[in-house]
Amino acid sequence: MLKSINHIGIAVKNLDESIETFRKIFAFENIHREIVVEQKVEIASFKVGEILIELTSPINENSPISKFLEKKGEGIHHIAFETDDVNKELERLSDEGVQLINKSATDGAHNMKIAFLHPKSTNGVLIEICQKK
Repeated sequence: MLKSINHIGIAVKNLDESIETFRKIFAFENIHREIVVEQKVEIASFKVGEILIELTSPINENSPISKFLEKKGEGIHHIAFETDDVNKELERLSDEGVQLINKSATDGAHNMKIAFLHPKSTNGVLIEICQKK
């Protein structure tokens, strides 16, 4: 079962410039930076209330974020929902006819297992399902 929103992912071209822009808006002090090699991205994340905001920038041209930025530009990339069992949720959603990008969980930022649902099945919204390892 999907429990709650874990984070909102925002695709950005320049991570350092974007951190400063969002720091002005939200006045956060702590920021977490991490390279997620498997996803070919570098992320910078901070909390707004209980929700994590994840600024996501490509580390090379083959990154899915790079392709997103080329097609759509900067902006909201995905909404991530937390669950206790990503693979069980993927099985349930597949049985419901939801198109999956990932058939099984892969490694993500913040020591999470993640998988994505295809936007064609979710009214154009890229949805990530995540689980703490």
